[in-house]
Amino acid sequence: MQIEPIAIVRSCYPDKFGTPRQPGLVKHSWARIEFKPEMQPEESLQGLEGFTHLWIIFEFHKNKSDRFHAKVHPPRLGGQTMGVFATRSPHRPNPIGLSLVEIVRVEKDGVVVSGIDLIEGTPVLDIKPYLPEIEAVPLAKNGWTDQVPKKEIQISWTEDQLQEIQAWSKKIGQPNLRDLIEETLQQDPRPTVYKGYEGGESPYRSNHAVRFFDGDVHFEFTSPTEIRILKVITQS
Repeated sequence: MQIEPIAIVRSCYPDKFGTPRQPGLVKHSWARIEFKPEMQPEESLQGLEGFTHLWIIFEFHKNKSDRFHAKVHPPRLGGQTMGVFATRSPHRPNPIGLSLVEIVRVEKDGVVVSGIDLIEGTPVLDIKPYLPEIEAVPLAKNGWTDQVPKKEIQISWTEDQLQEIQAWSKKIGQPNLRDLIEETLQQDPRPTVYKGYEGGESPYRSNHAVRFFDGDVHFEFTSPTEIRILKVITQS
C-alpha cells in the first residue's frame, strides 16, 4: 500500500512537548490544514463548509520507535501499563492518528480547525466530515479512562507577565493567546517521572517550557494543582 500525504498541518504547537494528548482538550488550540495544489482544494473542499467538525487521519511523523510494544504507559495512569490497542498512544504498529476537530472556516486552499492535538508539520493522509447522526453514540463507555481522577489546575501570573502576553498576542494576531496557554498547561504536559516532586527536592528538572508559535512559556508546578509562570520568552 502506498499512501502519500494530501496536506500538511500549520499548528500553534511547534513541538511535541505541551501539545494536547487528545483533540478537544484545549478549545483555543488551532491549526491550518494546507492542501497540496494537486489535490485541487478549491474543488475537493467544496461542500465542507456545511459541516461543523471533521476527522483528520494523519501520520505520527515524530514517532521514532521502530519496535512494537504490546503494553504502553498512558500518562494519565501514573506509570501503570495498558494494552496499546486500548489507548490512543502514538507508539503503534502503524504510526497513524485520528483526531476529531472543529471547523473554524474553509479557505481556498485549506481548512482552519480548532481543538487540535497536532504539531507543526504533521502530514495529513485524509480528512472526512463528522456525521453526528451516525457517529455519535450517547451510551458509549469510556473504559479505563473513567477511573482516572480529574483535577483542576490553577495558574498564577505576575502583572508583568500578563502584559508580555498581551503584547505578544497583538504581535502575532492571536487574541486568545492567554486562554490557549492556560488550557494547554492545565493538561499537565509533564512526563510521569517528573510528577510527585512539587514544592520539594526533585531528581528531575522542575522548570519546564512549552512552545507556542514563536515563543516559550516557562513554568513550574508548586503543588499537584498549582502552576507558577516563571517567564515568557518571545522572538524579538
